[in-house]
Amino acid sequence: MLIPSLRKQNQPNAEPVPSFGPGRELKFRDLDRLLETYLSKREISTIYRAYIFGYQAHAGQRRASGESYISHPVEVARILAGMHMDAETITAAILHDVIEDTPTAKKQLVKGFGKNVAEMVDGVSKLSKVSFSDKAEMQAESFRKMMMAMTKDIRVILIKLADRLHNMRTLGAMRGEKQRRIATETLDIYAPIAGRLGMHSFKHELEDLSFKAIYPKRYAAIEDSIRKSRGNRKGILKKIENGIHKRLRQDGLSGKITSREKHLYGIYRKMKDKSLSFHEVFDVYAFRIVVGKVDTCYRVLGALHSLYPPIPGRFKDYIAIPKSNGYQSLHTTLASPYGVPIEVQIRTDEMDQMADAGIAAHWLYKTGKAQQQTSKWITGLLDLQKKAGNTKEFLESVKVDLFPAEVYVFTPHGKIIVLPRGSTPVDFAYAVHTDIGNTCVAAKINRQFVPLQTQLRNGNTIEIITDKHAVPSPAWLNFIATAKARYSIRHHLKQLQRRKARKLGKGLLDKALGEYNLTWKTLPPERLASLLDELQLNSEEELFEDVGLGNRMAPLVARQLTPLIADTDGENIGPRNRGVRPIGIKSNESIVLHLAKCCRPIPGDRIQGIATAGRGIVIHRPDCHNISAFRNKPEHLIDVQWDPESDNLFQVKIRVDTINRRGVLATLASSIAESDSNIDHVDMDDRDGNTSSLFFIISVRDTRHLDDVLHRIRNVEFVLYASRVDG
Repeated sequence: MLIPSLRKQNQPNAEPVPSFGPGRELKFRDLDRLLETYLSKREISTIYRAYIFGYQAHAGQRRASGESYISHPVEVARILAGMHMDAETITAAILHDVIEDTPTAKKQLVKGFGKNVAEMVDGVSKLSKVSFSDKAEMQAESFRKMMMAMTKDIRVILIKLADRLHNMRTLGAMRGEKQRRIATETLDIYAPIAGRLGMHSFKHELEDLSFKAIYPKRYAAIEDSIRKSRGNRKGILKKIENGIHKRLRQDGLSGKITSREKHLYGIYRKMKDKSLSFHEVFDVYAFRIVVGKVDTCYRVLGALHSLYPPIPGRFKDYIAIPKSNGYQSLHTTLASPYGVPIEVQIRTDEMDQMADAGIAAHWLYKTGKAQQQTSKWITGLLDLQKKAGNTKEFLESVKVDLFPAEVYVFTPHGKIIVLPRGSTPVDFAYAVHTDIGNTCVAAKINRQFVPLQTQLRNGNTIEIITDKHAVPSPAWLNFIATAKARYSIRHHLKQLQRRKARKLGKGLLDKALGEYNLTWKTLPPERLASLLDELQLNSEEELFEDVGLGNRMAPLVARQLTPLIADTDGENIGPRNRGVRPIGIKSNESIVLHLAKCCRPIPGDRIQGIATAGRGIVIHRPDCHNISAFRNKPEHLIDVQWDPESDNLFQVKIRVDTINRRGVLATLASSIAESDSNIDHVDMDDRDGNTSSLFFIISVRDTRHLDDVLHRIRNVEFVLYASRVDG
């Protein structure tokens, strides 16, 4: 035991280390025994010094269970020591709450234990001392901070997972509502992160503990069923195990064979997702065979397939194609003579350790494989952070990537790309490169053209067709599955919106300045610089963007620019309406120009633009009731007109009153289709039992096209009334 000598060397005047409470032994001794097995005396000395520092920092603090608070960080350190984590990680684990829960400053940790330890502690600490609008925002920002710290040092998340695991083990001391809240967060975020890092033992325990806290009755019922079923299974399990041993010996093979029991939450999920009974899930016999070499795995597989027939479609080779978290194993399912399937995993010792500890196994094997497998995900997190609009968006995005039920597809050159199940060619394109995603126009699967929303399947070969002039479609957001694709699309659309807003804003300002017989190019540079300073803007591009998005009114900006500008005669320039051409409206797809849904204008209607903060210009019909509020705000009113070259379709709402007769709706739909129009939506209002009002939203080219549609509808038998309506 090293503690006495350490105390003598490092804490000569230290008081005896107190117990954690009545009848409780000092837990550091248990930690010390673990550390002695793989760390040097010098490293353990530093860890003990951290323990003393943490004990003093947390003095007087107690957990909900009544224990002295220091018991928690020591237990977190024990969990990590069980994985043979390095001395810096153990030190940071003992100190992980001192910044968040005590007056201790980060610089104190830097001075006492080094920069790496201080950075890890800071990365794990929540942002509780910063003011946020709500608790959800604080949690999201704290999570973002932790994940960003993880990208610099993966050990941050390992400490956090160990912290969360011990908190879940001791959750019973808290009130029920808080238990459920913490358990839900664990199930939504921390268990999936553990799985994403390949730490399956952590993942399964976190899931089971969360399941117990959220659904205690369901947990107890499944636990009881498992206990009752175990006795009936023992005999068959032993027979199967003996049969496998015998066959391996016959083939000159050996390996460690263990039976596996599914964890409770896994059973519950399978019952729920596939609508199975408990016995349908539990009556599967699962074994794991651990061998010494990779080639032995395949030889064992052959021996098993000669012993029991394999079930078609149930073989997976995760050795040749590892999962994205580094997991490697052979999976096969066999048809046993006992009437139930046998699931078998075959792997090497190293693979087994990796499957259990994931990224943490790096510190045991020093192979770096787990870190290599995790690096892509970490790089992706940095990408998401750069493109995310806010911290809540970032959190939701990470959640999307934490459930990677995977599909394995190929590039035309044979490179394997691993994507979440449900991914599409668009997700594939962005996974290859952001630029390929942004310029994607079509896709081939196995040399056949397919729609971009087609879901990919294992073994598909994907080819992406690009066009350098293409841009992402907002419609892609409705079917993509990966966070990278989602944020790349949103980021590109935001940039596109900004470019369009700047172009529009410059046009609006030129129009407004034209009334003063000026143009943007003729403005004195010093006046422009003065205005930008007044408005606290860095460039004229920012001003154009603000005007284009409706955040600033062009006439007001023009008025601010003109007071100090005199004409050649020395007189102030006044408004001179030069009849500048109105802005042309060509498409209903513009990011900066929006067609109002209250009055749904279409080509042929008179229109009026209203500059609206944050939305750019919204196009209304002049008789729309929403325009009345702007009658006395001429600076918000923008002259607009339809572009005569537009060939787009525009949505309009119509009302059709009919006598109730069988087949009326089908007849109306046919008439609308014959008019070369599409029905986008329909609602029905049964007025008095004899008549009905039907409200259609249809797509038309212009008012003449609408008139043709209405004419055809009015000629339908049983139609009483047909007309355009607002809304």
